[in-house]
Amino acid sequence: MSLSKGMQSIAAATLSAAMLIAIAACGTTDGSNTATDSGSSSDGSTTSSSTQGFDTSGIKKDDAIAALLPESVTKDGTLTVGTDTSYAPAEFFAEDGKTPIGFDVDLSKALAAVFGLKEETVSSTFDSIIPSVGSKYDLGISSFTVTKERMDAVDFVTYFKAGSTWVTKKGNPEKVDTSNLCGVKVAVQTGTTQEEEVNKANEQCKADGKDEIEIQSSKLQTDVTTAVASGKASIFYADSPVAGYAIEQTGDTLEALGDDTGVTPEAVAIKKGDTQTAEAVQKAMQKLMDDGTYQKILDTWGVSSGAIDKTEINPAIE
Repeated sequence: MSLSKGMQSIAAATLSAAMLIAIAACGTTDGSNTATDSGSSSDGSTTSSSTQGFDTSGIKKDDAIAALLPESVTKDGTLTVGTDTSYAPAEFFAEDGKTPIGFDVDLSKALAAVFGLKEETVSSTFDSIIPSVGSKYDLGISSFTVTKERMDAVDFVTYFKAGSTWVTKKGNPEKVDTSNLCGVKVAVQTGTTQEEEVNKANEQCKADGKDEIEIQSSKLQTDVTTAVASGKASIFYADSPVAGYAIEQTGDTLEALGDDTGVTPEAVAIKKGDTQTAEAVQKAMQKLMDDGTYQKILDTWGVSSGAIDKTEINPAIE
């Protein structure tokens, strides 16, 4: 989930403002569905432009798929989706600081169109979304990596695949070795699988009698990226699309360290046991894959490397 990028390397305050208020930049374009790309100024800061994303207005309702949804979802005529809008390019705010955009947001709108519903993306902190699916939100679409622990709480419908990437300042000035993070300042987003992995590594450091990892856990990925760009942390760990987008948007400030790890499925979160909604979402997402809409959305945001061709309910994972 993504997953974050649109900052400069001068000061943390400037970084946060650039990301949280004016973070509207997009990578690869696809015809007329996107606005212009963003660029970097001569001082390394990022300039941003408005991003329209993919135009979902031409998607038609599929009556058979829509009929699968329970009344609990359809009664208000709106598909309400919880997402953490700090995770570009999956979900983040446009230049106005209030309009959600990103490939997850476009997919949410596309699903709603297939269902014949309006779509409302509600911004929330990442770790609060899953507990609210089925009550506050009809769905959670926020770069959720499928894990056994999360499947104890919600049902999942897969739609993407992503690994994890380590990101440090360009040139790795602190000579961080990801195989030995003991004593290193590591930034992660709260509630993510990356946070879990770093916590496990820290337990090993303590067991080995080494210095503990200084874990800086933030609710917003924007703050995670800012921590490294500003020098507060030495390295951060995030989903590969998010990391790649952050590197691109910060110009020469950041770079990936090592190869991507642990490529796993990402999925839509649905209330546990709500088989009707799960089936409807699975069929709607598969329809979008089969008719090419899904691929066009991913191409719009430059994340087609994460495409899958078959969506599943509660996939088997190790």
